[in-house]
Amino acid sequence: MFRIYLLIPLIFLTYCTSPLPETMIVAHRGASYDAPENTIPAFLLAWEQGADAIEGDFFLTADGEIVCIHDPRTSRVSDTDTEVANATLEELRQLDVGSWKGQEWAGTGIPTLGEVFEIVPAGKKIFVEIKSGTEILPVLYEELDRSGLRNEQIVIISFNADVIEGVKSARPEHNAYWLSGLSQDDYGNVVPDVKTVIETLDRTGADGFSSHHGLVTAGYIEQIKDAGYEYHVWTVNDPERAWELKQHGALSITTDIPGRVREYFLTQKSK
Repeated sequence: MFRIYLLIPLIFLTYCTSPLPETMIVAHRGASYDAPENTIPAFLLAWEQGADAIEGDFFLTADGEIVCIHDPRTSRVSDTDTEVANATLEELRQLDVGSWKGQEWAGTGIPTLGEVFEIVPAGKKIFVEIKSGTEILPVLYEELDRSGLRNEQIVIISFNADVIEGVKSARPEHNAYWLSGLSQDDYGNVVPDVKTVIETLDRTGADGFSSHHGLVTAGYIEQIKDAGYEYHVWTVNDPERAWELKQHGALSITTDIPGRVREYFLTQKSK
């Protein structure tokens, strides 16, 4: 009995001094500062730069394929103005979405979700941002089944709360986060407020919330985490701000510059 009592303080001390979960560095559309966003070269470069995860944007095409591109039209990253939802995969395959970033990327094409899944290494994750509505979900589930990745490697994110609700209903084994920008109302209050966020997370069954970092405070993060949800932030390209948000409890930092953020984190840890 005496030995058991001696062990209780030791167990308590170990629990209290255990490190917090490590904050993931997520490469926003890949290493998109250095390579053309949402392309295989950008994702491969993200792994080289030490990212823990990649994030990509995905639309459903007219012929039922899922492709990786951020905008509903192709004009920003190619020399054509094609609406992704009205184009076939074959039509989108013809586009050069690398030259706008530099001639060294000329000929880079739009990848499919399946092709991006193929380059996710063991122990790494992919944040799949759904840009289409709920009509994409049946095809998404087929891709998840074919991916060959572990459930915990694939995270679904979306601004569309109905998409998140659908995913958590059909595939609860995958983490899913609701996304929202943050703004201020006429009285200086952050919108959406914490109450609205928690109500949305409760309704959809989401595992967490991911917001733009601009107006995020330690208190805002703490309230959402106290309600039992994860907190994630994007797109943080100031390593000092990224470190601050890590200290506040953000579980992932999405950034265009994963290599530089990783280097800064290592520097801070060594102090």
